[in-house]
Amino acid sequence: MKFSRGLAALILALSFQTQLLAEYLYKDEIINNPKFQKEVETLGLELYEKTGISLRLLMLKELPSGIAIADYEKEVLKDFDGPTVLLTFSEMNSKVDIIASDKSLYQYFDKKQILSPSASAAQALAMAIIFARSWEDFKEMLGDSGGTILPLLGNKGKEEDALGKYSASLYNGYADVAGQIASSKNVDLEHGVGKSHEYIILGIKILFYGFLLYAIYLYARRKFYLRKEVNEVQ
Repeated sequence: MKFSRGLAALILALSFQTQLLAEYLYKDEIINNPKFQKEVETLGLELYEKTGISLRLLMLKELPSGIAIADYEKEVLKDFDGPTVLLTFSEMNSKVDIIASDKSLYQYFDKKQILSPSASAAQALAMAIIFARSWEDFKEMLGDSGGTILPLLGNKGKEEDALGKYSASLYNGYADVAGQIASSKNVDLEHGVGKSHEYIILGIKILFYGFLLYAIYLYARRKFYLRKEVNEVQ
């Protein structure tokens, strides 16, 4: 990536602004909720104290024009010393990504699973049946499930509920990464995701499954009528 003065100024401003924020919620341009910040900070600090790995959350309104999310994250990583994992969300760009400061850190968490658009194997099957265009697509989509961010972000709701959706989905993903790192390091997190967050996920799954079942019904009905029309023409 060609480094521009604009990007350099942006990163400098980012570094200055985030000094005013707490350590693990590195940047928040969206939610600005003290309770949310405290939850992230508490979990992030515990994870760091027990594993030596810093897990930081960036919540951006929008990425700088012409800059990919991965390039933005790589510049931000230069601000940190020690093992660091970034979870980044950009609202206007509809982008979520996870990047680690060293490749060895990816062994402690499953990036593909966390960022999967399907929350469960059943949802992945439904998605594969509807959207797969080939057998290879079907197999790939079938094996892609367990997402803890995108299924929540993709849930449609009222515009005024957006902040609640963002905080639930990003904290859920943050806690998932933290939990996986802790599990890989054989430590327990006192401030990990509790039952309340599990109930949120369960509710989203129920709503999503209802939508998928209805979509499958419409798909099957359309196939039936198309086949019927072909038989009538013959």
